[in-house]
Order: sequence, then C-alpha cells, then structure tokens
Amino acid sequence: MALHPYLFFNGNCRDAFTQYQAIFGGDLTLIRSADMPADEQMPATDSEAIMHAALTFGDNLLMASDDPTSTGSRTVQGIMVNYSVADPDEAKRAFGALAEGGEVRLPIAATSWSPMFGMCVDRFGTPWMVSVDSPAEG
Repeated sequence: MALHPYLFFNGNCRDAFTQYQAIFGGDLTLIRSADMPADEQMPATDSEAIMHAALTFGDNLLMASDDPTSTGSRTVQGIMVNYSVADPDEAKRAFGALAEGGEVRLPIAATSWSPMFGMCVDRFGTPWMVSVDSPAEG
C-alpha cells in the first residue's frame, strides 16, 4: 500500500511542478486539459490548465492538477507535505529552494527529534516540512 499526496493549484500547477522537478529531480508528466478527449476536458477552463501532473523521484510520487473550482490565491490548510532525507545538506538545500519566494514558518535547524527540521509554505501555497531522518537507535 502506498499513500501519494495529490495537490490542487489555481492555474499554476505547471509552474509549481516544473519548480518541484528542479528541486527534487525525477520524471515529470504533465497532461493539459487540451490533451484530453473533448468529453473528458475540465469544464470552463483554459485548455492549458493541467488535468494531471505526476512527478516521480526515487520511491516518491507527487501528483496534482489545476482546480477549476478555485479562484484567487489560496494556501493549502490542514496538511503539510513532508520531505524526509538522510543528509542534512540535502535537507537545507531543498528547504531553501522550497522556501524561496514563500514563507518560512520554522527555520530549518536541529531539533530534539531530528538532526534537521523546518517548515515553510512555498510560493505556490503548498506547506512543506523538511526533515532529516534520525539515526536508528541501537
């Protein structure tokens, strides 16, 4: 069984996922509304709206689409996407890239539960937690 975050954007899914690919690497698939059969296109949206985005990197899969029902900017509430790695330098790099143009809610630093942990909301409104896996206790 696997859980995969599925994010919704207000017309900027392509920009967000292009940025996420630059940060995390991996393979990006973008399917526009115009790429779908006419009866499966998003109603009343721009034909360039993203119907489905999928970014696969390592064992991770992050998915999204533009949400034709949303208007104005919005920040996802009640959930955060967690990116957890083994290397503190990678955590700092990813956190800095995600936080750029966004809002740092908790600067990345050592905590009692993690060698490195931070929280931010990226410029697309997606809230992130970035952490370093704690070494296995022996």
